[in-house]
Amino acid sequence: MFPFPRKRIRKEDGAPIEPVAPPPILFPDICIFLVERKMGAARRGFLTSLAQKKGFSVAQDYSGEVTHVVSEQNTFTDVLSWIEKKTGKPVQSAEDQESPQILDISWFTESMSSGKPVPVEARHRLGVLGSPVSKDKDALSTVAPYACQRQTPLIHHNSKITDALEILGKAASFQGSEVRSLAFARAASVLKSLPCKLQSIEEAKNLVWCGGHCQTVIQEILEDGVCHEVEVLKNSEQYQCMELLTSIFGVGVRTAERWYNDGVRKLSDLADLHIKLTAEQKAGIEHYTDLKQPVTRDEAERVESLITRALDRFVPGLRITMTGGFRRGKQQGHDVDFLITHPDEEALNGLLEKSVNWMDSQGLLLYHHTKARSHVQTRRRSTHMDGHETCYAIFALPNHDSLKAESGDFTSSGACRWRAVRVDLVVAPYEEYPYALLGWTGSKHFERELRRFSWHEKNLSLNSHGLYNVEKECSIPATSEEEIFVLLGLQYVPPPYRNA
Repeated sequence: MFPFPRKRIRKEDGAPIEPVAPPPILFPDICIFLVERKMGAARRGFLTSLAQKKGFSVAQDYSGEVTHVVSEQNTFTDVLSWIEKKTGKPVQSAEDQESPQILDISWFTESMSSGKPVPVEARHRLGVLGSPVSKDKDALSTVAPYACQRQTPLIHHNSKITDALEILGKAASFQGSEVRSLAFARAASVLKSLPCKLQSIEEAKNLVWCGGHCQTVIQEILEDGVCHEVEVLKNSEQYQCMELLTSIFGVGVRTAERWYNDGVRKLSDLADLHIKLTAEQKAGIEHYTDLKQPVTRDEAERVESLITRALDRFVPGLRITMTGGFRRGKQQGHDVDFLITHPDEEALNGLLEKSVNWMDSQGLLLYHHTKARSHVQTRRRSTHMDGHETCYAIFALPNHDSLKAESGDFTSSGACRWRAVRVDLVVAPYEEYPYALLGWTGSKHFERELRRFSWHEKNLSLNSHGLYNVEKECSIPATSEEEIFVLLGLQYVPPPYRNA
């Protein structure tokens, strides 16, 4: 997402307009052509401007001067066909040099991050002119190790296997083994990103993160159609009880494990055994049936409309973005997250408290708890998502539109039927908005891998507040998610492909 446009400064009549000098070309031997196919004109324009600012020559039209053809989400054949269709002639190498080089955008992003052209390696090449084009299945042996280096769609080809691995991962988490849980999550993430369905165990043997126990599960499903370990696990009392208890709003794995050890097997046992509950847990149990039911996209959009109107009463012109799974393309989820910002940071002071209190007075909130902003140091590697001001709430969503749209009065006429919906409201300062948007979009595993990549590969600390250069001890600003990926030397992954 892009930030708010800056206010235009009105020039006085008759004032001369200074011409803007083009950025100097620092690398005259390189001429980049960005393929617009699948990239789109807006993103191509953004990348062109970025490259020119860093001293690269970028051709608007393909010609014989082009040395590096850069493409995103296309095959080698796609690129050649697209250029031939645009120019009316096939792409050919010059007699005195091996150009143009047909490259994946990873070469471009790495070059932008380095501030100079990086050497072209085999992993950057989509293909070489005159050589045969590889098939999709060749990609099985070249899967990138980090989830943030891969595109993971919502619908993929290996759901039967990934479902089994995720159940094993959840069970490992219930048993307190985060290492084993993460191992299953990484294997599932790799399989979700594959461009084709696994047909044999031989195809899986060279896949990153898919060895050991995971490989046994994969083989069993490919050969028998089912993993017997998973079937036994799903029918076990402990797994079923832990799944039930952790699905309660306000209950984590440790609390659920303690309750299980105390003899809790069903919700009614909590009262029978006189289990002490927090206010959050009481609300979660009271509205359990509603909260267990998935929130549809239509319901999420209705919540968005109500939230927007409530916040607008106090500060007009806010940017309110629905994040989480819905931003990644999901049609349903377990809650709805909203990120809130404004160019004027003073306008955000007290906004959440005032708007939450007002919504509560209107009967729109069944439960709410607000966490104040904490100044998280970007340099500190933290397991917490962030320190933004956040309200965790259970929203009373009316089942029919009985609101007075013109006046913005939320008071319903007569007895209004509603359902409980989990809602998180997050307030982020304007300069932190791109990082907060990236962090709150998810998925959880994608974000974990993105932060791991930043730290291990770039020696940079990333969280929802910003990016921190450990060596120089300074924060690195960014104006969009795309720019953050460029700073990390990564190919931009759009939200619908972050379902890792």
